[in-house]
Amino acid sequence: MLTIYNSLTRQKEKFQPIEPGKVRMYVCGITVYDYCHIGHARMILVFDMAVRYFRFRGYEVNYIRNITDIDDKIINRSLENGEPFNELTERFIQAMNEDFAALNVLVPDREPRATEHIEQIIAMISRLLENGLAYQAENGDVFYDVSAFEGYGKLSGKNIEELRAGIRVDVQDVKTDPVDFVLWKMEKPGEPAWDSPWGRGRPGWHIECSAMAVHCLGADFDIHGGGQDLQFPHHENEIAQSCGAGSKTFVNLWMHNGFVRVDDEKMSKSLGNFFTIREVMARYLPEVIRFFILSSHYRSPLNYSDGHLDEAKAGLTRLYTSIRDIHPGEGEISTDYRQRFKRVMDDDFNTRAAITVLHEIAGEINRLDDKSSAHAACLARTLIGLGDVLGIMQLAPAEFLRAGAGNTGIPTEEITRLIEERAQAKAKRNYAEADRLRTQLSEQGIILEDNPAGTTWRRK
Repeated sequence: MLTIYNSLTRQKEKFQPIEPGKVRMYVCGITVYDYCHIGHARMILVFDMAVRYFRFRGYEVNYIRNITDIDDKIINRSLENGEPFNELTERFIQAMNEDFAALNVLVPDREPRATEHIEQIIAMISRLLENGLAYQAENGDVFYDVSAFEGYGKLSGKNIEELRAGIRVDVQDVKTDPVDFVLWKMEKPGEPAWDSPWGRGRPGWHIECSAMAVHCLGADFDIHGGGQDLQFPHHENEIAQSCGAGSKTFVNLWMHNGFVRVDDEKMSKSLGNFFTIREVMARYLPEVIRFFILSSHYRSPLNYSDGHLDEAKAGLTRLYTSIRDIHPGEGEISTDYRQRFKRVMDDDFNTRAAITVLHEIAGEINRLDDKSSAHAACLARTLIGLGDVLGIMQLAPAEFLRAGAGNTGIPTEEITRLIEERAQAKAKRNYAEADRLRTQLSEQGIILEDNPAGTTWRRK
């Protein structure tokens, strides 16, 4: 039985979908005003892994991951750039898709954009007004009345009175209560706006996700996910909005992945330790990044550093090296390893333990005397098949081992030429020249491995 930690109840629960055999899951996606960073990568890969595992378990998954293409950050960046907001968002949506494709992220079943769901957003705000849970302020903005919703704070554990005490009230604040949050903002000069019953304006960030989730998955669905930073206020406000507009529970199970730290410090641009996915992929293969992120349990803090990425590369290299000389063919995979993998993944998606199982398979392969045996082929198929559930081990071993740490380094053609020169030197018994060429390649990060069939190579 698959158990998942529910952020709402703060405990692991047996997963029981609303409709047997089917999973409806919504994950808060990217606000597209800049390149995606390593924190985004963790969130995206965690839920990509979850979708893959649900499907491995035989579930039919309807996976929705939205795009926030209108909010304050987008508007501010477009004004700074002197660029229309929709051109800005299209540019970064394209960049986001390129990054995610490189990381082997599955395309969601639907990827709704906020600007394409203004009608649904307005309809939900209208229901909240009708139900007495929202009001229009003197300046025209529409706010959610937090005090009118019983149970506000149950996801995050926040207390309304403590929240009020901690808010610095602006003398120009038009809200009835400092904890209230905006649903619809009235139009300002130079900002994009849409018609509404309350005047031209644009939606608040929180209402966008509520409207898109309910529109795509129905009033109540199985799983809502996102980064831990979204638990409050974003997801707390989604519950208040959606339940206030007619959902019973809105979401049965909430999943949140842990924060990313850089060398044990919080990642931030001000500290100079902020890395985009593209910057990291320039130095490490995308599959190494994926392997690194999934080597930790999704709820634990993830400490990013070059040293940890180097360890991940070494670990992934060991897996690929174990099957380098094996032709896996087609057929069944090991039932024993499959069950062991399933057992640890059923425990709240324990990818750290699942990767340990992959290393155990590689260890057994390495101990085999006959790499051409049917047993070796079965183990290789098992390693590749279970790796696929995590989105790894899908390259040909030679392709991975020769790829190196990104797109830099000595070209393959030059490596091939030097290996041929070394072979000619050895044939002429010029061992000093052969050693010199080996050293030259080693200094450029190329490891040569001689065997009866010839010389193979890989990058350090």
